Amino acid sequence: MKILLMGNPNVGKSALFSRLTGVQVLCSNYPGTTVSYCEGNMPYEGDWAKLIDVPGTYSLDPKSRVEEVATKMIDEGDVIIDVVDATNLERNLYLTLQLLESGKPVIIALNMWDDTSHVGVDIDVEKLEEKLGAPVVPTAAITGEGVKKLVERLSEAQPPKKTPQSEHERWDRIGEIIGGVQKLTHRHHTLVERLEDASVNPVTGIPIAALVLGLSFLFIIQTGEWAIENILDPFFYKIYGPFITNLVTGFVPEGVLREILLGEETNFVDSLGVLTTGLYVPLDMVLPFVILFYFTLSLLEDSGYLPRLATLMDTLMHKIGLHGSAIVPSILGLGCNVPGMLSTRILESKKQRLIAATLISICIPCLAQNAIIISLLLNYGPQYVAIVYAVLILLYIILGFSLNRILPGKTPEILLEVPPYRLPRLQPALKKTWMRVKHFLLEAVPYVLFGVLLVNLAYNFGFIEVFTRLFGPFISQVFGLPQEAVFALIVGFLRKDVAVGMLAPLGMTAMQLTVASTILAIYFPCIATYMVLFKELGLKDTMKSTAVMMLVAVAVGFILKTLLL
Repeated sequence: MKILLMGNPNVGKSALFSRLTGVQVLCSNYPGTTVSYCEGNMPYEGDWAKLIDVPGTYSLDPKSRVEEVATKMIDEGDVIIDVVDATNLERNLYLTLQLLESGKPVIIALNMWDDTSHVGVDIDVEKLEEKLGAPVVPTAAITGEGVKKLVERLSEAQPPKKTPQSEHERWDRIGEIIGGVQKLTHRHHTLVERLEDASVNPVTGIPIAALVLGLSFLFIIQTGEWAIENILDPFFYKIYGPFITNLVTGFVPEGVLREILLGEETNFVDSLGVLTTGLYVPLDMVLPFVILFYFTLSLLEDSGYLPRLATLMDTLMHKIGLHGSAIVPSILGLGCNVPGMLSTRILESKKQRLIAATLISICIPCLAQNAIIISLLLNYGPQYVAIVYAVLILLYIILGFSLNRILPGKTPEILLEVPPYRLPRLQPALKKTWMRVKHFLLEAVPYVLFGVLLVNLAYNFGFIEVFTRLFGPFISQVFGLPQEAVFALIVGFLRKDVAVGMLAPLGMTAMQLTVASTILAIYFPCIATYMVLFKELGLKDTMKSTAVMMLVAVAVGFILKTLLL
């Protein structure tokens, strides 16, 4: 049996899905789209049923790609669990009435039941069940309250005998239902509610956002670096390295194949071996930050802060062809561009995904690169660090504004539901983190391995040396940098922070280092990000994005040389 979990965005569907299925979950894109959904198995009447977490939708009259997919998926289910926010009953009932008109058996999970008393909402569940003609079960997915009863009453869901109504008739019906089942009592604003208001007010919201994001990145950076230095690096260099070296050298004779597998260097970053660098980059250098980012993101989601951040940024993001939710991929990109690139899937249109992915590739340095840029330039003075980031911020705005007007396609609006602040729970956050990390491992790691293989082959067949001879003079004349800096650009395709670090021994001035650091930040993402970019956008749009990167890097480098050198 297939059970569909449906409801408006931010009604607790993910928490309920996690409660019902555990962690054995498969996430994928709906055929022919980039809209993702998850499915898992849940125990039901001594057997197993398939539970599908349908993308959140406000109605079955599609106004976006996500709502279109949600509407199509109704045909695939046998029973529908309609997850309703008990603290916002009136808005949620519109979708409920449409689902009841669909002819599918429906059971209503009156979720966030624990919050109703906090906000002064009193609902007569028996009357609501009678008026809707379908089972209604109060639940609190975060704590598990009512979830067992919800499963027990699934068998009571029957195909309702409802005829389709027009929009006006539904709202009249909703008004009649609300008047008969719900009572509201007056309450004074609590401290938490005052904080909720302050989070979306630009005057107070921007400082709050800076504090929240600053603390989040501090946690991610310090914890990630500790994990790499104390756990992962010792494992790779003391255990995995000797093991894989002995294994390959014992079975593979010297030659090109051994070099492809192990590389030539003992350092995991520089070796370019598929079994050394190919695994070290995604599993040692990227994975810790991915795990910590997704964990932090889950906490921010469950607390109710991310929708407020999106609301706060919505006006600015609209100017560059995106909406407030697009700030999330950019934030992820500051930690690691790979999860940032993967999260562009939350955007509805092809145009939006291309703009967001291009801006991340060009304007959003990862944590490791940020650390090296700051440590390298801060020795000469904070003004040089400020120049780099001022250029990146200005470029993000100007480039986004330009792409929005040049690229064809639509930039559909998104309606965000802003839930109240809640204390996030550890178990659901860990489950969501694992689901996302598993998705990253399955999708990103194979592309990183393939990318390292390509770079390895380019080195073995001499293409890198040819590239250096060809473009060294160009780098010197256009950017005012030593010809040796071209090798840093090549290495930057594999690892940006290492490439920035390679600038230090070249004897450049502070201004030259500033120009070189800026160019390295914008000219190309690392190979891991680039391979994921290719997977997400396809060949045609990847080529468009690549062309923009090259043009912008040359233009910005030349302008900075003219102004600073």
